[in-house]
Amino acid sequence: MGASVVVQGLRIQAGGQTLVDDLSFSIAPGEVLALIGESGSGKTTTALALMGYARDGCRITAGSVRIGEVDVLNLSSVQQRALRGRKVAYIAQSAAASFNPSRTIMDQVVEPAAIHRLMTRAEAEAKAVDLFRELALPEPETIGSRYPHQVSGGQLQRLMAAMALIADPDLVILDEPTTALDVTTQIEVLRAFRRVVRERRATAVYVSHDLAVVAQMADHILVLRGGQMREINPTPQILAAPSDDYTKSLLAAARPVPRVSPPTVRDSQLLLDIHDLSAGYGPVDAKGQPAKMVLENIDLRLYRGQAIGVIGESGSGKTTLARAVAGLIKPCHGTILFNNRELKPQLAQRSKEELRQIQIVFQMADTALNPSQTIESILARPLVFYKGLRGEPLQRRIRQLLDLVKLPATVAGRLPGGLSGGQKQRVNLARALAAEPDLILCDEVTSALDTVVGAAVLDLIAELRRELGVSYLFISHDLHTVRAVCDEIVVMQHGRKLAQVARADYDRGPHHPYYELLARSVPELRCGWLDEMDSARHTTPLEPQT
Repeated sequence: MGASVVVQGLRIQAGGQTLVDDLSFSIAPGEVLALIGESGSGKTTTALALMGYARDGCRITAGSVRIGEVDVLNLSSVQQRALRGRKVAYIAQSAAASFNPSRTIMDQVVEPAAIHRLMTRAEAEAKAVDLFRELALPEPETIGSRYPHQVSGGQLQRLMAAMALIADPDLVILDEPTTALDVTTQIEVLRAFRRVVRERRATAVYVSHDLAVVAQMADHILVLRGGQMREINPTPQILAAPSDDYTKSLLAAARPVPRVSPPTVRDSQLLLDIHDLSAGYGPVDAKGQPAKMVLENIDLRLYRGQAIGVIGESGSGKTTLARAVAGLIKPCHGTILFNNRELKPQLAQRSKEELRQIQIVFQMADTALNPSQTIESILARPLVFYKGLRGEPLQRRIRQLLDLVKLPATVAGRLPGGLSGGQKQRVNLARALAAEPDLILCDEVTSALDTVVGAAVLDLIAELRRELGVSYLFISHDLHTVRAVCDEIVVMQHGRKLAQVARADYDRGPHHPYYELLARSVPELRCGWLDEMDSARHTTPLEPQT
């Protein structure tokens, strides 16, 4: 397993636009090359071209791609389909969107072996169980009998890796495979991916905007901008002495910088007061208790102009807290006061002014934006509803909002499907800003963004706090990001609030053990960090006492 990859003069176009321009590079057998750059830089477009694939509207117009002795771009479409899943395998960013919810995990993991007729069903299932074990999945002998919704996001991501590896491909493409995972899950998935890649001597391409993750995985880094290569060098050299100014800017953006202004007079006004809040999902019993309790007895106070971060693993109740404040889920107990007035528990019961004052920015812009509406229509809706704008004032405000989130005015006429992930998230934020709210609930708003765009969004959030006094409830699994933008941090686990840490105490200890675990699990921007973590785990317990 593991073959050389040689790319020469690759050019990919969409209409009259060149997405990847005259790109050449090579990967030695068994090495990992990382593709990094901003959203729209051509990372995924390049990675897909290694399979001879171009997305709808795109064409590979020049160049060659060789995997071992195979000239990929000169194969027929039938031959390219035979190549995919056999010689080259792809691990996508969203495992949840890649699995069929109606079929068992095992049925889907062994499918590449069946399609390419590599082994019998019994042999494929036995090999799948071995892969489950290699990828440190729980209950490897039986996990395949479950359905996708019955496993966690981190487990599903590793199961997708098993599906990709079952055919022993010569090249494995990993496209942002840990972006949507919380930090403690991410570190386990990274460990599993790296161990399997190393032990199998797989040649791999790792697409990511997270330089700290790339530092643990890649032998070499190729930096892309606007579809052009800015530099390619060994990972230690890129991190210690980058030769290109753009690479230097990426590294600078990846290092957390505090973005918090000193408290002002307006901070003394209590804006949001949550008392003894509990919420959950499912059928409600006679006592009003939901079948699954997600949030229990939460107390939290947020002042005007303040930003409070809420951190914790997936399932800790972070998003449920934001949805309860937004009126998207009805609490079963407790009160929410906003500007000293009790908020009705459900969205439909709240006044138009209350709706305007509290806006939410969802994590997944792909599902938050209507794919059939132009960006202009998406931004116009809150401006018409809350502000009554029409005609030129409406158009002018749309242009201002796009400028505010660093998007060109030409984006207004496009559909969400024509934008990169980072661009869609900025539209998501612009829509919330259109209402001129007092409180913005930010649910993992930078988790899917590249470092430069993510840093720009964090700068924007800090700027709005200073100029408009906007308050934030900032939900994230990234402790470094939360520390950069928030005055206080609320730590949650299993639906309960464990601790609240003030900015002045961020670097002082001791803190709650779970807070310390989250802090230790955020990858550092240097080679060898994951190796050190692996060594430390043998002497330090991974699970905190709660």
